[in-house]
Amino acid sequence: MHDDRLLVEGRLERALRQFIRPAQYAHTTPLALSVWHAPGEPVPVATALDADYEPFETGTEWGKPWSTSWFRLRGVVPDKWRGRRVEVVVDPGFSGDGPGFQAEGLVYDAAGVPIKGVHPRNRHIPVASPAEGGEPVHLLLEAAANPAVLHDFVPTPLGDVLTAGNRPIYRFASADLAVLDEEVWRLVLDIEVLTELMEQLEPDRPRRHEILRALEDMLDALDLHDVSGTAAAARAALAEVLARPAHASAHRVSAAGHAHIDSAWLWPLRETVRKASRTFANVTALAEEYPELVFACSQAQQYAWVKEHQPHIWERIKKAVADGTWAPVGSMWVESDANMPGGEALARQITHGMRFFREELGVRTEEIWLPDSFGYTAAFPQLAKLAGVRWFLTQKLSWNQSNKMPHHTFWWEGIDGSRVFTHFPPVDTYNSQFHGAELAHAERNFADKGRATRSLVPFGWGDGGGGPTREMMERARRLRSLEGSPRVEIEKPSAFFAAAEEEYGARAPVWSGELYLELHRATYTTQAATKRGNRRSEHALREAELWCTAAAVRDPAYVYPYDTLDRLWKTVLLHQFHDILPGSSIAWVHREARETYERVLAELDEVTAAAVRSLGAGGPAVLNASPYARDEVVDAGDGALARVFVPALGARGLDDAGHGLGSGAVAHTTGETILLTNEHLSVTVDAAGLLTSVRDLDAGREVLAAPGNLLQLHPDHPTHYDAWDLDEHYRRRHTDLTEAESVELVEDGPLRVAVRVVRAFGASRITQEIRLDAGSRRLDVVTDVDWRESEKVLKAAFPLDVHAERSAAEIQFGHVHRPTHANTGWDAAQYEICAHRWLRVAEEGYGVALLNDATYGHDVTRAEHGGALGTTVRLTLLRAPHSPDPETDRGTHRFTYALLPGATTGDAVAGGLALNLPLRVAQAPVLAPLVSVGHPAVTVESVKLADDRSGDVIVRLYESRGGRAAATLATSFPVARAEVTDLLEQPLHEAETGEAGLSLALRPFQIVTLRLRPA
Repeated sequence: MHDDRLLVEGRLERALRQFIRPAQYAHTTPLALSVWHAPGEPVPVATALDADYEPFETGTEWGKPWSTSWFRLRGVVPDKWRGRRVEVVVDPGFSGDGPGFQAEGLVYDAAGVPIKGVHPRNRHIPVASPAEGGEPVHLLLEAAANPAVLHDFVPTPLGDVLTAGNRPIYRFASADLAVLDEEVWRLVLDIEVLTELMEQLEPDRPRRHEILRALEDMLDALDLHDVSGTAAAARAALAEVLARPAHASAHRVSAAGHAHIDSAWLWPLRETVRKASRTFANVTALAEEYPELVFACSQAQQYAWVKEHQPHIWERIKKAVADGTWAPVGSMWVESDANMPGGEALARQITHGMRFFREELGVRTEEIWLPDSFGYTAAFPQLAKLAGVRWFLTQKLSWNQSNKMPHHTFWWEGIDGSRVFTHFPPVDTYNSQFHGAELAHAERNFADKGRATRSLVPFGWGDGGGGPTREMMERARRLRSLEGSPRVEIEKPSAFFAAAEEEYGARAPVWSGELYLELHRATYTTQAATKRGNRRSEHALREAELWCTAAAVRDPAYVYPYDTLDRLWKTVLLHQFHDILPGSSIAWVHREARETYERVLAELDEVTAAAVRSLGAGGPAVLNASPYARDEVVDAGDGALARVFVPALGARGLDDAGHGLGSGAVAHTTGETILLTNEHLSVTVDAAGLLTSVRDLDAGREVLAAPGNLLQLHPDHPTHYDAWDLDEHYRRRHTDLTEAESVELVEDGPLRVAVRVVRAFGASRITQEIRLDAGSRRLDVVTDVDWRESEKVLKAAFPLDVHAERSAAEIQFGHVHRPTHANTGWDAAQYEICAHRWLRVAEEGYGVALLNDATYGHDVTRAEHGGALGTTVRLTLLRAPHSPDPETDRGTHRFTYALLPGATTGDAVAGGLALNLPLRVAQAPVLAPLVSVGHPAVTVESVKLADDRSGDVIVRLYESRGGRAAATLATSFPVARAEVTDLLEQPLHEAETGEAGLSLALRPFQIVTLRLRPA
């Protein structure tokens, strides 16, 4: 046979493009349009129904950026369309961009009941099937003029309503009544499924040629000038090749409808409320037509929004859950970042999410579902296990720049040894459309073939929402069992996980430790104010809960602020979404985030102050919210300093807490150098404001291998993702900021000595106070920056005279070790790493920690200094990318980092908590610790009242040093009953008690939650 494949394929492509697809809608007639342009922010449909509308013509411009226009669509179904499937088809000006990144809308009926959303790949609204003729059509389209922001990462003012301008950005193309020719529509789907399958088969496969010849026969049977009249015959020519079943050994795909909706990203939070509504309306409508649909949907926050703003859609969701066409998944409040949220915050993500799904929908979710977050903490397996979560899903590590993960289905082991059954969909997307290339890739890419036979494919338009379409459902029907293709079965993710674990669980490999994403490393730093707001809000919530619990236990009349704390927690959890906290959203999102954090912190300060007042009468006192005793210098009021000792989780009168200075803190100036000393450290600051020596007097050794607190400015030009990426090549150029405008001694003891260093560079200015307090082993660097740079990254370097082969970085409920060398590609890829409150490097017998109150990005390298190998730790302080926010981080910033010489792991834990939980001076009585733990390795994470409002006290604690710990927990209030609970505060068993209190035996990094009933 002559090889005419290319000719046949070319003939097919033109026929499909020019004749067959355009014939899907056999007849059209335009609808009459009128419009009301809503002023300001979006309004409820009731307001739009009462508005005054004016005539509107297709072809007219509409929609300044971020505005909303409401269009009335009116018409009558022609009598001659009787018996046909009639739809409204709208195009308000869709561009070539995908759904969710441009104009979109929600269509309501005449009474204001939502029908479904419209986007570029889902433009129809059902009218009648079959039509009687004469039906009136009266619809209301809420059209959102959302601009496309991300164009090759070019800076744009479109990312904030304050800067986007007023010029209309869309031109309304059409709004028609149309007859859908179902036979032609199905023919298009037959052709697409077979063509895409054929293209994935090797040229020497008989199946490829059989499909090609069947498609050729189809074209011969089709009259291109009468597609409608010959479509049935054309479909008949394809019936036999479509009916051939898949091979018995074909890869099995479990498919779940999906619509990954970013809770904010290239749109503000308020727009996500509407995106969720549009998508959820689409899905519930689709399920009525395709009862086999299963839609997997995460993020309890988005459900809550829809419940509040769209009660009709909410009722449809509840019905879909009951019918089995909707599967709540994910177990979390939002799909959060999985590196930076604190330990308690990550626990609350899970507890708030699971509680919502259980209480509102009667569903107990069994998986963590984070397809798009930028790496995953090794604390997750234990948190999942404690919450009763069995499975974990992501696909993001398919984005790794350097190293391919060796497994797709495996057991993921956390830092404590807990394991969770994990799956990475080998289709490498969470927005599949059932294209042949996607399914073929899933089968070829699946790393566990031979032992495992199945994988998961989430399908539907996502990121900006949209969800599955009827075309995807039709594709799935054809792909259920089709020779040459994987088998496709639409089912709940839980069904997939259960089957995969049963098939492969006993043999599945184990991955131990964090799931580090070899990409998007700059998300540890970008939008520093957002990260600072998160860190401070987390610790303010911790403090508020502690003192509110103390007040509730001490004073029966005190009303614990359950609702307020719940609302504030949910606000903080929302802002941990994986495009907000990482700093990768538009300017509008981060402007609002900064304002939100200010409100959260102000309200929490009021809540805490009220709780402290309820503790009872007393004089000036110092309150310590840290689980470790503190010996510190505090501001006692009116600028006066006092050195105090305060017990863990307790309060002492300011006069009682004070104690002698010891040797105090002393400053000496010699020429151009300033020497700061106390009983533990001797610190030399040179004329350039650099630390030329930090001597540990207790250990009798120098800490620095070269000048420390060296600020280094690098050019920062990522190859692709501006806000997201810190590419390795940035390290090849830098400027050391060694010029100082001034270096002056500003405090000279006896409680504090401090040197202020002022530097100007570029258009920026930085002021740092290097502080050493009496009795402290911690050297603080209090930093104020007026940051005006463009595409630069600022680092603070500490070359340490420590020979460390690995670093230890705090994560949630523990720490992870990472190599300081680049022996392998896996090691080299971790050139930027995330740490919470501390990072420590050590050699045998000696360690040094860097503490921070707002910084997450770090790098650790090894370098020779004076012929000896040392370890340089750098904190990544600020960046200045231009997309998607062209003004990222420009402005003023205030943060503190600190050097802690001679630090053990326990010192780092306590020091990090102290820096992030400042002592509070207030009028209060002496207060014994509400709870105390008799082992320094056991760290109390939170103290609160139980979420069920029973008045029980919840204490969450963990082993923080990586070893075993036997401890006794004592309380300052009588306890009638003590239980160990799961993460959701449900009892597991009674706690072991003795005369001294509760007996605890913890494994390395083990988390324990206790429920204590006051007597």
